[in-house]
Amino acid sequence: MSTLFSKIIAGEIPGRFVWADEEVVGFLSIGPIRPGHTLVVPRDEVDHWIDADDALLARLSAVAKRIGAAQQEEWDSPRIGTMVAGFEIPHLHVHVWPVWGLDDFGFDKVDPDPSPESLDEAAERLRNRLAAHGHGNHVPADVASAG
Repeated sequence: MSTLFSKIIAGEIPGRFVWADEEVVGFLSIGPIRPGHTLVVPRDEVDHWIDADDALLARLSAVAKRIGAAQQEEWDSPRIGTMVAGFEIPHLHVHVWPVWGLDDFGFDKVDPDPSPESLDEAAERLRNRLAAHGHGNHVPADVASAG
């Protein structure tokens, strides 16, 4: 059965993409803890991170690192948080977001109803920063497409 994330990747459901390559995509969370909160997701459906092969985990980590570096510079945060929770959607995903302290690690901090404009702005800022970091070949030409 196709997951919500597979439908987003396929373009059946809209998403604000900031990264796309052959194995992994990155798109903004619709419930961000902080502006720029991105989900790094493998194209293949893998439920639990311990079921992923080592090469895929390494790729997810590498992409999360690149997105995190762009987030840190763009939002001037002292740290970047990552988390693999896996309870929301049965499709492996790494949360990556700017953090200012340990209290930024709670899902109770999620903005349940961010404005479309704020999400569009965060996506554009992050896409521009990723391109400036030399990753333009992985930044989708269309923010709503995983390519």
